[in-house]
Amino acid sequence: MTASLLKRLIRNYAPALLLSLLILTAWEIIARLGLTPSFILPSPSAIWTALATDRRLLLTVHLPATLLEVLAGFSLSVVCGSLLGTGMHLFRPLAKALYPLLVISQTLPLIALSPLFIMWFGYTLWSKVAIVFLTAFFPVVVGTYDGLGKNTQSYRELMLTLGANRRQILCKVSVPLALPSFFSGLKLSVVYSVIGATLGEWLGGSRGLGYFSRRMAGNLQSAEMFAAIVILSALGIAMFLCIAGLETILLKKRGRYS
Repeated sequence: MTASLLKRLIRNYAPALLLSLLILTAWEIIARLGLTPSFILPSPSAIWTALATDRRLLLTVHLPATLLEVLAGFSLSVVCGSLLGTGMHLFRPLAKALYPLLVISQTLPLIALSPLFIMWFGYTLWSKVAIVFLTAFFPVVVGTYDGLGKNTQSYRELMLTLGANRRQILCKVSVPLALPSFFSGLKLSVVYSVIGATLGEWLGGSRGLGYFSRRMAGNLQSAEMFAAIVILSALGIAMFLCIAGLETILLKKRGRYS
């Protein structure tokens, strides 16, 4: 199972890796020719040197802080979002009342709300978790609600003729059919979680990769700033692949993949 999953990942992402390699090669050539100032666009080799030089600080101090914020906010968004999406599916008046408010919540600029969270929670972990939660909450709710709302009338009628109650129909019909939409929401949510944590650290923090990149940008140390960005990108990709792998395993068990 692990080997087949690895082959699937290689087959799906090999073109993206090849394109990334070509971009990095062109980037290195442009930087070495001096076509852009190094403080604006450092070369990939300079970024790699910064990663190697500051690896202890980045990986043992700032990465754990950001990872904790991401995991806490993402976990909270998954629990609350899936419960709310399920509640909206079961109680249509609740969906009619809340869905517009959920959409409105996504139109509010986070950069304007962040100072409010800092006022409420201070410069603590929870101000960043609140930003991550607000960023990652919406895709989970929509993925859950839309997935459960798929056309299951024929399955429902069959289950009713077999004497199933509403809870059994939800667990045996609606939830399995909702899994693809639910995981689509999770994959968006986990990427947004990294963005939310970075934004929270930029606006107010003393640790984390976002805080480190902001400090390096203020000192015009662009190679170090890009080093933090590389780790943030790797973190987002790793978490996305974890969710995608879990999706593949669960849906394959349910016979959705050949």
